Amino acid sequence: MYRYDKTDQQIINERVTQYRDQISRHLAGELTTDELRPLRLQNGLYIQRHGPMLRIAIPYGMLAAAQLRKLAEISRRYDRAVGHFTTRQNMQLNWPQFEETPAILAELASVQMHAVQTSGNCVRNITSDHFAGIAPDELTDPRPYCELLRQWSTFHPEFAFLPRKFKIAVNAAAVDRAVIRAHDIGLDLVLDDDGEIGFRVFVGGGLGRTPILGKVVREFLPRRHLLSYLDAILRLYNRYGRRDNMYKARIKILVQALGIEEFSRQVEAEWSQLKDGPTTVPDAEFARLAGHFNPPAWETLPAEDPLHAARIRTDRAFAHWVRRCVHAHKTPGYAAVTLSLKAPGVAPGDISDAQMRAVADLAERFSFGEVRVSHEQNLVLADVRQRDLHELWQIARSHRLTTANIGLLTDMICCPGGDLCALANARSTPIAEAVHQKFDDLDYLHDIGDISLNISGCMNSCGHHHVANIGILGVDKNDEEWYQITIGGQQGNAAAIGKVIGPSFYAQEVPSVIEALIAVYLENRTDSERFIDTLQRIGIDPFKARAYAGRDRRRTAKVDSREKEVVNA
Repeated sequence: MYRYDKTDQQIINERVTQYRDQISRHLAGELTTDELRPLRLQNGLYIQRHGPMLRIAIPYGMLAAAQLRKLAEISRRYDRAVGHFTTRQNMQLNWPQFEETPAILAELASVQMHAVQTSGNCVRNITSDHFAGIAPDELTDPRPYCELLRQWSTFHPEFAFLPRKFKIAVNAAAVDRAVIRAHDIGLDLVLDDDGEIGFRVFVGGGLGRTPILGKVVREFLPRRHLLSYLDAILRLYNRYGRRDNMYKARIKILVQALGIEEFSRQVEAEWSQLKDGPTTVPDAEFARLAGHFNPPAWETLPAEDPLHAARIRTDRAFAHWVRRCVHAHKTPGYAAVTLSLKAPGVAPGDISDAQMRAVADLAERFSFGEVRVSHEQNLVLADVRQRDLHELWQIARSHRLTTANIGLLTDMICCPGGDLCALANARSTPIAEAVHQKFDDLDYLHDIGDISLNISGCMNSCGHHHVANIGILGVDKNDEEWYQITIGGQQGNAAAIGKVIGPSFYAQEVPSVIEALIAVYLENRTDSERFIDTLQRIGIDPFKARAYAGRDRRRTAKVDSREKEVVNA
């Protein structure tokens, strides 16, 4: 993975010193709350429902074991011994003390970490495939390109105060695991007819209040022109993006207003002034960056380990885990492992300090000291020998990291919601737990098969509910928490935005509604169909009818329950 040089470290150390001074001046009354706000945001510090929240950058989801141990130490010393991984491959601390945040940033800098540009109207953390570098279906390793973009975007003076936040994702695999079309810019690594490597460029994607999938603005961009072309896009956005209305400030609104053809024309015109200029990236720079991501010391192993195969045959629980949590590796004899952060009774994406230390130990013992954070809020050990999988599973199981639900209904993406977030209309994690309790039989979950269920506490869509097969959105009705259901969204190459099935449901209804949707699928599927396939074949109407069929009865039960509460009071 990338390691800081002296310049990197100096820049981060200077930022820590600058931030410490800003906080001191604010506490001394020399900086007002409004003056501090843009400064703290570009250092990842929010003010949430109950106090500060600090978002820590994990560039393209890569962590060294020592860095994860430091996060465990920080969470224990400055927070409540818990961290939360996000869909942007970052970590959030939800209970730090405002006055202690400079000390936290100093601790992070000691292990080559920071919180720079994890908030604010700037280019945010670059994200990518959590199987980068080891995926059998990838064209090339996307991480050197992510690192190039990280260095280009960090402290970029021209793009520090954009009309709105800006997100970039990079994919290099046949299957898009980075959801590139849901980003302001999505980059898909491709080859042209001459075998030259470059990018198919998507622009104008984003979820939130107006969910839109990105459109192709250029079919092939030679890699040497990557930075100058992105400069052109961002300059156009910086110039014409809406600053008068934050709800219409994202680049997707500009692209929609101009149309992709006109937007492309204007980008090309802007690019003509920048092409072949100082930001042209020579092959030597790509080679330098690639050198930071050389393969680890993989052994020469047989493609299939006989002891591993025997354990699958004789240990049913282990076989279930392998089926859902172990993934193909491009190197014979190795596998990638997803450690699930979706155990029952735990908020999706949450991890304790003890679990962080355990994962760091597992990474050093079994996976060359590296950990990946996935878009789905789980952790990945990318380079595990097949013969070590059983031992790893046994150790990880003792830390509640082996729930065999990856890709299943309870592998939910979920934002912190109204329990913590000041923007949320409703709570998210209690809904996730209620769904978990309703579908607590792993055998039944395996029978249902591949399906995604995502939950957002508000229309900002931090839980990416729009691109889930089943999406749940918290809404506020007369100071009550209600939940709107969408179906038909999906990630990957066939990315799609889900459709709302109708009026929202109150919280107690949601698990039964999900159960009704699943029942329609199970009754109508063919042997090979996933939930999304059946939905696309039979349409939304049967699902909608079943979801609302028992609504009068459920609402009567709610009224009766409230009347009993009044009587008991």
